[in-house]
Amino acid sequence: LFGTLIAALLIFAVIFIVIPVIYRYSYVFQRNLLFLNFVSVPVDFKHPEKLNLMGARNFYVRTDDNVTIGVWHILPSKFATSGSQKDTTDWLNRGDPIFVYMHGNSGNRGTAHRLELYRLLQKNNFHIIAFDYRSYGDSSPVEPSETGVVNDSKHVYEWVKLKAGSSPIFLWGHSLGSGIASHLLDILEKQKEEIQGLVLESPFNNMSDEIRSYPLARIFKFLPWFDYFFIQPMYDNGLRFESDVHLSKVSAPIMILHAEDDIVIPIDLGEKLSDSIKKARISQNSNSPLIFHPFSKNEGLGHKNIYRAAELPLYILDFVNNSLAYNQQRS
Repeated sequence: LFGTLIAALLIFAVIFIVIPVIYRYSYVFQRNLLFLNFVSVPVDFKHPEKLNLMGARNFYVRTDDNVTIGVWHILPSKFATSGSQKDTTDWLNRGDPIFVYMHGNSGNRGTAHRLELYRLLQKNNFHIIAFDYRSYGDSSPVEPSETGVVNDSKHVYEWVKLKAGSSPIFLWGHSLGSGIASHLLDILEKQKEEIQGLVLESPFNNMSDEIRSYPLARIFKFLPWFDYFFIQPMYDNGLRFESDVHLSKVSAPIMILHAEDDIVIPIDLGEKLSDSIKKARISQNSNSPLIFHPFSKNEGLGHKNIYRAAELPLYILDFVNNSLAYNQQRS
């Protein structure tokens, strides 16, 4: 009996004392759990047609801190007649809307559910610019940070802007990518860039609330030192992803997509984000479109499969058209 008690105490100490201490004082541990950039499946990035992605071209963009970013440009279906690797850059300035897509943690731009979303957008005749942040896919093996991945995204946007002419540019962020896209939009609007709209798929409002809601964190939430060991160190290390703050003053139209059965990022975090943006826009007398589309748990879409929703193409088309009309009227 005594031995069992000692074993139980040791297990308790390891789980509720040792692990929190390691987490608090190890930036590497925090970073790896957040970005999961070590979780990936090999992809032949130079030949996206091998993934049944037609009309896609692989190329690279270099950032101001010497990071090389792997990128795919996926043509609208009306232009995507083959898997040709010819330079398709000139197609960007023909007026068709462009989505710059920021993926979530783990995997790369060739992960299965991301490919399905590209195909859906392609089918509806949008350009897609999909890329991997530093340390993901075939991009430079430089350790990520919030500042770093946002900077990568900014350089990809700048490349698109340079080639797009007057074609409308939208941002799309999924999961962790929603925090990156929100941060990027804040930066771009402060620089007077004209972003036509932002789509947030399965987003959270800030890293603090996301940590509290994360399934693995629930076993620690009763601890009086939870914030000190799990939240404060993330914020101290600049891993905040405060979308509610970044989107509080932006003027671009926003559409939020969230499934009721998302257990990775619960829908209430998407609702909190929507509410915070709505309150900010009311206080600023802004009538910029803000749309929240929940998806019933009966559809079984979870965190990664909203692309399967039958109503999604209509939601996207309506958002694009309404955003373009709003921005034209505003200008």
